[in-house]
Amino acid sequence: MSLEPQVNEYLRHLTIERGLSVNTMAAYRRDLARYTDWLEAQGVSDARLITPAQIGLFAGSLRTVERADETPSAPLAASSVARVLSSVRGFHRHLADEGTLETDPAREVKPPKLASRLPKAITIDQMSTLLGAVTGDDILALRDRALLEMLYATGARVSEAVGLNVDDVMDDAEIVRLVGKGSKQRVVPVGSFARDAVDAYLVRARPVLSARGRATPGLFLGQRGQRLSRQGAWLVIQSVARRAGLEAHVSPHTFRHSFATHLLQGGADVRVVQDLLGHSSVATTQLYTLVTADTLRDMYVTAHPRAR
Repeated sequence: MSLEPQVNEYLRHLTIERGLSVNTMAAYRRDLARYTDWLEAQGVSDARLITPAQIGLFAGSLRTVERADETPSAPLAASSVARVLSSVRGFHRHLADEGTLETDPAREVKPPKLASRLPKAITIDQMSTLLGAVTGDDILALRDRALLEMLYATGARVSEAVGLNVDDVMDDAEIVRLVGKGSKQRVVPVGSFARDAVDAYLVRARPVLSARGRATPGLFLGQRGQRLSRQGAWLVIQSVARRAGLEAHVSPHTFRHSFATHLLQGGADVRVVQDLLGHSSVATTQLYTLVTADTLRDMYVTAHPRAR
């Protein structure tokens, strides 16, 4: 029983049955390629011969990675180890469910426990400084202002923002339709600052950019008229952050984290924020409440005369 056909069948299952995104599927493919390469190096090419002990050894190998020239390199972070093992566990569970294997050898393999990491957001004043750093009325400035205002106004992932089409901006730009993980759609309101920025971009900049390339329904376009890529959006954000003089690290996800944190600080219900972010579980959204609680605690300690 060759491993490659089994892995390919599992990946097809994930694509068809679960509707996972292209990026998620790419991660599964990399993880399982790492696993099968390791197995083949151990002389294992039959899924029926894989034992729990071998999977445990593979898990250990992830913490001591070697390059092709056999010189040690940095081990994978705990989060990366957990992701790889999750892919491996899913693969073996699928083989057992399909009856290909009598038992699941990965059932008892536990991923490392991850420390709870709080989302990193910037303050409202820092966000205002960042958004205000996009100056000028040339076509790229208009595009960049519209992109950043849209990210902050909607909490969209960068992949969702660059995946927007012009038709996804509805009702005079007051709402936008985002397509998230697993092709799940959600509708998010758009504030007046973002509406104005998008309107200016659509009227004065996008037609010029569109004329430089092939026709595309994409909302945000690159200099040659093609749909703006995630890397292109990242470069825009890095450039603007430098101009704003922000010392804090700013990434596309900073806008999403700040969107959620600022809403909760303003009194929004966590369930509403969950819907706006497109989280499948409210537990994910509740991480942001820890951020706001820390902020309140800091303010209390600073302001209350008997706090310390």
